Amino acid sequence: MKKLFIVPAVALLAVAGLNAKESNKGGISEKMLNELRESYQPSASDRAISNALASTDINTLALNQERKNNFDTHFSHKVKSKGISNQKSSGRCWLFTGLNVIRARMIEDMNLPAFQLSQNYNFFWDQLEKSNLFLQSIIDTANLPADDKTVDWLFANPISDGGQFTGVSDILMKYGVVPATVMAETKSSESTSTMRMLLATKLRQWGLELRKAAADGAKPAQLETMKTDMLKEVYRYLALNLGVPPTEFTWTRTNAKGEPVETKTYTPKSFYDEYVGKDLKNDFVMLMNDPSRPYYQTYEIDLDRHAYDGRNWTYVNVPMEEIKEMAIASIKDSTMMYFSCDVGKYMDRQRGALDLDTYDYNDLFGTDFTAMNKAERIATHASASSHAMTLAGVDLDENGKPVKWLVENSWGPGANDGHLIMTDPWFDEYMFRLVVNKKYALPVVLETLKKTPVKLPAWDPLFAPED
Repeated sequence: MKKLFIVPAVALLAVAGLNAKESNKGGISEKMLNELRESYQPSASDRAISNALASTDINTLALNQERKNNFDTHFSHKVKSKGISNQKSSGRCWLFTGLNVIRARMIEDMNLPAFQLSQNYNFFWDQLEKSNLFLQSIIDTANLPADDKTVDWLFANPISDGGQFTGVSDILMKYGVVPATVMAETKSSESTSTMRMLLATKLRQWGLELRKAAADGAKPAQLETMKTDMLKEVYRYLALNLGVPPTEFTWTRTNAKGEPVETKTYTPKSFYDEYVGKDLKNDFVMLMNDPSRPYYQTYEIDLDRHAYDGRNWTYVNVPMEEIKEMAIASIKDSTMMYFSCDVGKYMDRQRGALDLDTYDYNDLFGTDFTAMNKAERIATHASASSHAMTLAGVDLDENGKPVKWLVENSWGPGANDGHLIMTDPWFDEYMFRLVVNKKYALPVVLETLKKTPVKLPAWDPLFAPED
């Protein structure tokens, strides 16, 4: 019998390191390192910048002071609203945005005072539905190897508090809505990181248990029973963190002056039917501006949804000018829209401004950071939708062309009374998603919507749960 000699891992690493040192192919050689050192001969300007950066952040030094002058906050067309919401330290912007669109219409139609719907109520059901989505998807893929791309993606993304419009439509139409006074915020709903981390850990643990049970021959009915028991624990966990969602409540409606109008008892669904009454699944069309893919095509991103039996994010990809045309029509008709963008790019939070000229990084560092176009930024993961807000206004010039746009944010009071102002050039580069009522949709969009969607994988660059 031949003896099996095992070479210690340390020895293998040492040999590998020696070989790499000898060949140095692709590494930083001594010669290259000397070239790099010699290439940096700091000028007086470089030394001044280095000294400044030692105690000042980059954005402060790069801030274009000229853009602060003549900052116009007037808008030719603006949808009325009352009260600014605050998602605090949570990723629920998608839910705040959807509810803000709805409450603005409620305030207008019902002559209500400043009013909020309960984000916490719908967040409870969102987290329960997402838990089921993960667990059932694990069961569905139990026959695939652990290193399968979909299985790996599921374990990497078991749950989040971010989301998009299908979460608004599927969760609200299934569970209804309640006023904020009926199910108030809790510390865990306002600051979700620990709650989310613990739940994700538990889901991953259960995911392994379900895969092991399936590998050991468990029947579908047995896996379903296991999943149900797991969801009972999720329900309890959510109830402890967020409270128990009401099944019935009494609420007094007041008018804009605060005078009582009527007091009634509702279920969350009956309240939705009476005060919202919209078919969020069929009356709206989801739009995207993605120049990295062909326009006038419908796309669907797999697993980009909130409920197992819900809808994936399915959108019509159209040029920016047509998105603007539909957005302007909606705003002129006093109807806000669900909107999302890459909010962190070129944002001056103190002014509440999003402007391509806000920061001059190029001059500060003497190199060009703006060479990629939008399609290239998407393809290289340099840009994607990161935050949802409520598109509420547009400023049109004498020719009817947009100069700037207004969004109602969910970060509480701040500049522009809690609103952000986007220049039109910024809108072109960093706006991604818009949801409009079909009555404002262009005919070409409605026709494109009839096409069979192109199915994209869950790891597509534009899978981006806004937070």
